[in-house]
Amino acid sequence: MSNTSSSPSNVSAAPAGRAQQLPFLLTSQQGEAARALLSYVASLPLPGPDAHLVAVVVAIRAARGGVGNITGADLSALRLSDARGAVDALRGLGWQVEDVVFDGDPAAPVPVTVPDLAQETDHPLSFGKNTRSRVSGWTTRALSAKPVRKLPPAARLAGLFLAAHSTSKLLGQIPPDLPEACRATLPDLLCKGFLAELSGDRCRLDPAVRHLSGMRHRTDTASAAEPPKSEGKAVVATSTPGFQFDADAWTQWKSAATPALRRHAEAVEFCAVCALPPERVAQAFTAPGRPQFFSRNLKTAYGKWKDTQTDRGPLAAEFTVAFRSEHGHGPSYAQLCAGLSWELNRSLKSFVVGRLLANEWLTETGSVPWTLRPGQAAHAEGITLPTARGPQAPVPARP
Repeated sequence: MSNTSSSPSNVSAAPAGRAQQLPFLLTSQQGEAARALLSYVASLPLPGPDAHLVAVVVAIRAARGGVGNITGADLSALRLSDARGAVDALRGLGWQVEDVVFDGDPAAPVPVTVPDLAQETDHPLSFGKNTRSRVSGWTTRALSAKPVRKLPPAARLAGLFLAAHSTSKLLGQIPPDLPEACRATLPDLLCKGFLAELSGDRCRLDPAVRHLSGMRHRTDTASAAEPPKSEGKAVVATSTPGFQFDADAWTQWKSAATPALRRHAEAVEFCAVCALPPERVAQAFTAPGRPQFFSRNLKTAYGKWKDTQTDRGPLAAEFTVAFRSEHGHGPSYAQLCAGLSWELNRSLKSFVVGRLLANEWLTETGSVPWTLRPGQAAHAEGITLPTARGPQAPVPARP
């Protein structure tokens, strides 16, 4: 493959070593799912990259039930040239999107019904819960990757396709179903450092975005472990000494809570994406917290880990914004770490999030669970939640 960027030595320069330490976001199976998502969207008769990009975001969120949330903030973050035109194009395919996504609270999730994905037979995206969540997180991370985040929609969409069709060794094939409008932007991906090489129908990812690659051998163990088997099922502690779930007591607790706190608790309890059993939600909100002790060994482990995660603050803050758009509430500590593919034990997760809070990349509302959001350090970098009203406003601390 001829190298149309700088010399081949750049591929193995010092930054490559650091990039290779980032964990892969997708397993082999999840990479297949990501390519299925993109092929499905590419097959839709849409007029251009704006509509295709919105379709990618909505389709992965709607993959399991046929209904996915999107917010006005999501559309703004995609920096579309014609957001209304893109949504109208999706409506032309029968996708049901209300105008409130343009005229209402930019932070409020608006449900979008996708008829193709609501059918029980011949479903084009028959993903499991964990796969759907992982591919959704990969989409968010790929679209916000530093080399492409400021490029126009066609280039960011092209980045998704090329990452999904690239191997862990960085080698990629330009897929035949890449939308035509995206092909003209490939030199931009090379110029901005998303690609290291581009030649004909082949390309090579830059080592800095190697973790986004979607084509991995099942025996490939470099950089990252497979996701924990419990991921997507248990996002809060499964047992707390002395806690027993009582449906009546849980109802009484919500009745006694402030209106904002009750709305928040029910947003989590009835979140179709999280799909948590009520006893887990009740436990997180009502069980008393336990003091935590962080050993010297754990702090040493954190020091080693953070050296491989230099963008951990901005990535975490950006993740909370995207998570809220999809779920209508913030992530738990475990959901944050799982969404960013930070494979950490429970104690280290707590310590990592604690440092992000202490350094003001994140903030939360007292001890209220599922309230993580960007902090002051993130605000200084332009990472903020959209102006919100009502239930999206910070909830008061629980009584």
